[in-house]
Amino acid sequence: MTWETHPVTPDRFEDFADVINPNRRANHCWCLSHRIRLREIEELGEGSREQAMRRLTECEHPPGVVAYRDGVPVGWCNIGPRSQITRLVNSKLIRPVDDVAVWSIVCVVVRGGHRKQGVSGQVIDGAVDYARRSGAPAVEAYPVDPPGRMDTTMAFVGTRRMFAASGFEVIGETDAVASKMPRLVMRRDLT
Repeated sequence: MTWETHPVTPDRFEDFADVINPNRRANHCWCLSHRIRLREIEELGEGSREQAMRRLTECEHPPGVVAYRDGVPVGWCNIGPRSQITRLVNSKLIRPVDDVAVWSIVCVVVRGGHRKQGVSGQVIDGAVDYARRSGAPAVEAYPVDPPGRMDTTMAFVGTRRMFAASGFEVIGETDAVASKMPRLVMRRDLT
């Protein structure tokens, strides 16, 4: 089994879409709702969420990475400099812990039919590597710590356990919740 992780550039957009929106529903989130404001989505995509995400893939720092197992796209991680993720910059619930120029993981998605096969760990590690290669001093995530299984509608935030397995440590709590659970601030130092 071989794993590869690549930034979502325009030439990899269809692979990204196969993971997060295989039916290509126009009203799907397209992993924008927790990244940028509705006004920005409208401006970028001229009314199309898909087009807005396509435009983000053309940026200096594409909005995340796709993980491939044996050449098949199986996972997605929405990551970028916190300073470029408008929803975090303006968040009153997930405030910066300090002045480190962290990159933030907004969500992690595993393609249907590939869950419980180690994909989330691979995509998180690939996202961290992408951030490191791009000069990030640290990567943060904002998961929950569920006592058991988590409601799948909010699973995109990830769990403490899955980020801890990739070397992240809890450094605080947010005022945000997912599935009625407080979201933590977990960080992996890259220096």
